[in-house]
Amino acid sequence: MTAITAFLRKTPITRLKDYFTAGGFTSLPPIDWAKPEPEVVEPLVKAVDGMSEEEKQRVILDAGRVAALADEAGQNALQNVVLNRAVFDTLEGANNRSLWVFLKEPDRFRLAEEVRYNDERRRGRSWNGFEVEKECTVRRDPISIAAFTKAIRDRFETPHVHVDIFDRHRIILDDQECDLVQVAVYREGRPEDMLGFDAKSKLLRRIVKPVFEAALTYEAETGVIEVVANTLEDRKDLTAFMARDLLGIDFKEKHIPWREYDLSMLLKPFDFPTDPEDGIMGVTVKELRFMELGERGERITLESMSGAERSIWEMAEKRIGLDIGGSGHLLPVATEAPEWVITRARFTIKFHPGPEGGRGKSLTLTVTMPHGCNLKDMTPHERLIGEKYLRRWGILTDTADIGDLVD
Repeated sequence: MTAITAFLRKTPITRLKDYFTAGGFTSLPPIDWAKPEPEVVEPLVKAVDGMSEEEKQRVILDAGRVAALADEAGQNALQNVVLNRAVFDTLEGANNRSLWVFLKEPDRFRLAEEVRYNDERRRGRSWNGFEVEKECTVRRDPISIAAFTKAIRDRFETPHVHVDIFDRHRIILDDQECDLVQVAVYREGRPEDMLGFDAKSKLLRRIVKPVFEAALTYEAETGVIEVVANTLEDRKDLTAFMARDLLGIDFKEKHIPWREYDLSMLLKPFDFPTDPEDGIMGVTVKELRFMELGERGERITLESMSGAERSIWEMAEKRIGLDIGGSGHLLPVATEAPEWVITRARFTIKFHPGPEGGRGKSLTLTVTMPHGCNLKDMTPHERLIGEKYLRRWGILTDTADIGDLVD
C-alpha cells in the first residue's frame, strides 16, 4: 500500500475524485468528496485497502504509471506531447498534471511514456545513432506505415506490430530546443511459459507472449536517426526500415561516434571555471582511479571522504607518488617514478542554496575513460549543466557529437 498511499496523499482531492469516479470501481465504499482534504485522504487510503484484489491491483498499476511521470523527466515528457497545454500548464503539482493527462488524454500519456523510454536509454548500451540525409519529411501515410510495419513483422517473424509516429522536441544546450519525430515500435515476441497461480492458489504454467518495445527519433536539421532496441542488429535493421519506408532514402550505416572523454587534466590540481549565473558554489574531486602505464591488469582508486584535510591530488602525491608540482615525490618503496593515467573520476558540483534557503543541491558526475559518463541517468536540467561544464573543462572532447548538442 505504500505506493498507493503516496499517490493518494500527493494528488489533489479533486483529481482523485475524477479518477475514482471515472474508473468504475465497484468495490470502493462511498467517499464524501465534499469534506476538507485532510478528512478525505485517510478514509480513502483505508477504503482502497479494502477494495477487491483485482481493483486494488489496478489502482497500484495506475498509481505507478502516474508517479513515473511525476518527476522532472516525466513532466518534460508530458509537456512534449500533451495537446491541451493551456490547461496542463496551469495545473499545480506534478502528480496533478500527470494524472490529468492520464485521464483526459490517455493516448498522449502513453506517448509520454514512449518519450521517457527513449530518453532514459539514450546513449546507453541499447542505443545507437546514425547519420542520414538532412531535411527529410517523415512519411505518415497509410501505405508507408504499412510497408514499415510489414518489414518489422517479416524481420522478427511476428504477426503483431504496433507503430506510433508523433512530433516532439528535446531541450538542448542554452535552453534551445530541437524538433524531432519519434517512432515507437511494439512487437509481439515468441511464446514463453511462466509459472503462475490460479484463483484457487494452484500453481500452473501459463503461456505468455511478451511485447518488446523499440524507439527511433529523426532530427531533420542534423539528419540523425537515433534508435533504442535490444541488439545492434535490431538497431541497424530498424534504422534501415525507417530510412527506406518512412524517409524514402537509402541507409548507408554511418555511425555517430561515441562521445569521448579525456581526464588527463586531472593529473594535476585543476581549477574548475564556472559562470556566476549557474549558482555554483564549488567543484570537488571526490574520487580518482589510476592505472600505471604498462600495468593494465591493476587499478588504484583513491577517494576523498567528507572532512578530509588533504585534496585528492595531495592524497595521490602521498599514496602513489603522483608528481603534482614538480617535486618528484615518490613512495619509499618506489625505485622509479611511475607514469599514471586516470581511468575514472568522480566529482561533485555544489550549488548555492536557493531562495527558500536550506542546503544547496549538489550534482555528482562520474566519468569513465574513454566513453562512459552518468549524464544519461540524470534529469534534463542536470544533463544541460553537466554537458556544459564537461565541455568547458575539456573533459568532453569529441567534435563529432552531432544530433542534439550546440557548441
